[in-house]
Amino acid sequence: MVQVCLNGSRNAAGSGVVPMVPAELADAAGKAVAAGARDIHVHPRSPCGRESLAPGVLTPVLEAVRAVVDVPVGVTTGAWAEPDPERRAACVRAWPVLPDHASVNWHEPGAEAVATALLERGVGVEAGIWSGTDGAERFAASPLGPRVLRVLAEVMDPCAGSARKTAHGLLRALDAYGAHGRPVLLHGEDGGAWPVLRLAGELGLATRIGVEDTLLLPDGSPAASNAELVRAALRELARGPSEGGRPWACGTAGRDDTGPGGRGTLPRGR
Repeated sequence: MVQVCLNGSRNAAGSGVVPMVPAELADAAGKAVAAGARDIHVHPRSPCGRESLAPGVLTPVLEAVRAVVDVPVGVTTGAWAEPDPERRAACVRAWPVLPDHASVNWHEPGAEAVATALLERGVGVEAGIWSGTDGAERFAASPLGPRVLRVLAEVMDPCAGSARKTAHGLLRALDAYGAHGRPVLLHGEDGGAWPVLRLAGELGLATRIGVEDTLLLPDGSPAASNAELVRAALRELARGPSEGGRPWACGTAGRDDTGPGGRGTLPRGR
């Protein structure tokens, strides 16, 4: 299964491929699904471009995307969108329209409360376990672990030359601490996106691709859309084991990591 991550914390500056508003997200989702994506992950944004979990921001995004696709649609609950754990859980309980699933970063304060709120409402939980954090250990000790939809093994190493090694380390941690027998989706980001995607294919794991994770195709050229990234991902997975990639490729081009709500305001485990 290939999930498409439509936008993430990237901004649109310097790139015309990051969808922001509901209509753009719906268009990108429809084309990505037509290209072969079987699941969607999206970061809803307010009209001013800030990531938000507020019902008034999430609802139009879900309605627009679901009008054009019939695959599961998930959202983030990252602390950068709402730093206060109690307010984060309150937002979930106030959503009038529910996503099919939502990611919860298990190393973040309040993860258990947010996951509980999601499960109470019948929303699937993707347990985000970031490399470089204590997420795997915390998740192993969680009584909610057996109830999550899947584990997102998230490799936060942006360098192609080391991301595979980091991914193996993260998977070993999940194995050592225990992942409650839940299925694993493995993905990387930036320079590590393609090496980790290939590793996921070699290991028979679900994976994801999209402009949240990378703006570049496997050959290093700019991607024109999420759909183009999905098509490239399916080609890479069909090829089977291959080192490939550009070992010098690192960086976080286009990420909104410095302004309000950017993921750079939190430890990213790099």
